[in-house]
Amino acid sequence: MSTSKKAIPETCTQELVAACRAEIPALTDRLIAEIFTDNPEWTDYSTVARADLVDGCRRYVTRILDLLGTPTTAFDDEVAASIGRRRAEQGVPLEAMLRTFRLGGRIVWEVLLDKADELAPGEIRAVGTALWAAIDGLSSSLVTSYRNTELEQLRSDERRRHALLEDLLAGRAHDTTFATRAARELNLPVASAYLVVVVDGGGEAVHTGTEAALAAVGIRSVWHDRVDSTVGLIAVERHDVAAVLRRIEPRIRGRAGASPTVSGLAQVGTAHGWALLTLQTLPRDATGLVPLHQRFQHALLLRSTDLTDMLVAHTLGPVLALPATERTTLLDTLAAWLAHDCSAAHAAARLHCHRNTVINRLHRVSTLLDRPLEGQRNYVELSLALAALDLAEEPDRA
Repeated sequence: MSTSKKAIPETCTQELVAACRAEIPALTDRLIAEIFTDNPEWTDYSTVARADLVDGCRRYVTRILDLLGTPTTAFDDEVAASIGRRRAEQGVPLEAMLRTFRLGGRIVWEVLLDKADELAPGEIRAVGTALWAAIDGLSSSLVTSYRNTELEQLRSDERRRHALLEDLLAGRAHDTTFATRAARELNLPVASAYLVVVVDGGGEAVHTGTEAALAAVGIRSVWHDRVDSTVGLIAVERHDVAAVLRRIEPRIRGRAGASPTVSGLAQVGTAHGWALLTLQTLPRDATGLVPLHQRFQHALLLRSTDLTDMLVAHTLGPVLALPATERTTLLDTLAAWLAHDCSAAHAAARLHCHRNTVINRLHRVSTLLDRPLEGQRNYVELSLALAALDLAEEPDRA
């Protein structure tokens, strides 16, 4: 606590402080009265029991007198710090606490002046300087302790929020009691339809302020940073799903997968699995937000890797056995042909070659596979096999 370096006559100071100590109960009562009468609109002690407030005021005025009687240079006064911790936990505004400290200092100063008739002006000035230095130090200790407690509470809130979200993603919301509590603490509806979005990457995967930006247009959501991804839980409520996704997409950095809608918090765990599966189907260099329905083929293949390997070997085995250059050329041609509704002309434009070249390459593929390429079943099998190859090129997807 910082105090004046001016010498104060020790006997005079001790006598003055001793005279004031006898009036601590009266000083406390006066401080309580002034808290609620001097600009009461600045006061918010509604969360503090009367006895608790009286005890804090008594300890504060007593500590001022202690410091006058025994000066100290410490800046971590435990009395002020304990008051700061307690009031922060109770949610009392810091401004109200600082105002109370100022009022208490003024009241003690007035009583000191009333009892300092025999002190010379210089001695009174020295006592005043020491008093206000003590109050300044007490206020500093109060602020430091209050802010530290706020930070601890914020960290505690973040840990609780993190745990709630992890439990939601794990499917714990099937327990209605838990679902109700989670919805209340996260400001989410229990029964709304939900989307889940998984964004590749850590805390930088989603633009700062996404939750607030969505809330500004009436979309409730929470965004949860994990080690290698960010997960968004979005309550669809009355909104159009496509419109919600359009709101979210510009705020995504890199690639992200979105689940279909599910019914209520109880299904959020399932939706999270779908969104994660969607993300796993996307190439590493992909960007933007992709819903599951745009990746159904790839998702199905990822869900059954053994069958996928069999499908690729059965459908494209002879082509895959070719030298790399020829293999790539034929597979690219087959993919372009299927992507353009089996039109050789359109595939040729895509591949920058002649239509006859496409036809010749497709004939070569058909001969190698010993099967026609046309027909619904062939289209489906060939498309799935090519999609499986696309997935196999990046085994480390998510």
